[in-house]
Amino acid sequence: MMDPQAPEFIEKAEQFFCRSCDFFMGVAKTHQLPDTRLPEVVFAGRSNVGKSSLINALVNRKNLARTSKTPGRTQEINFFNLGNSLHIVDLPGYGYAQVSKSKTSNWNDTILVYLKGRPQLKRVFLLIDSRHGIMGNDEKIMTLLDTAAVSYQIVLTKIDKLKKSEQDAVVHQTQHYLSKHPAAHPCVLPTSAEKKSGLSLLRGEIFSFVA
Repeated sequence: MMDPQAPEFIEKAEQFFCRSCDFFMGVAKTHQLPDTRLPEVVFAGRSNVGKSSLINALVNRKNLARTSKTPGRTQEINFFNLGNSLHIVDLPGYGYAQVSKSKTSNWNDTILVYLKGRPQLKRVFLLIDSRHGIMGNDEKIMTLLDTAAVSYQIVLTKIDKLKKSEQDAVVHQTQHYLSKHPAAHPCVLPTSAEKKSGLSLLRGEIFSFVA
């Protein structure tokens, strides 16, 4: 298999991400999950970590995934269809205290069933705000993914908000932290949706599942 970070592979990935990407459906209950065979990649993370902004930047759309300054706004599992070849899945953010406990429990149950029982799910991209690093709620999600044997990879967001020395430090610290998590991919991807940095490498990782 070709290295997803090799220049020739990334070039193909960039061409792949030039395809149209559209909202497919939102899911609130497990019985609503779409019956498709398309490979799926999932974006997960704390509320306001920048999931929607990163998805929009990846597919070169401004308002495909709705962005909001209000934490907890996304309350469904949202599916986006990229060129009829891939589903990009946006999970509700976690870690927002003002969301009712009943809603949080319902989301968690639905998400866990989805993650554990979806054979076409290729990888979860777990977004971490580079300014804060891995926090308690992130650790809980990582442990859950380890237990469910779901492959995941850390994507650091808002890396442009840090100085170069701070960027290198948070990448190194995160990689070291992953050594105790068996389902974690060892490569950490620093990104900035605002500055469009790191997107090519992330596209290469995603494209590897459909190439």
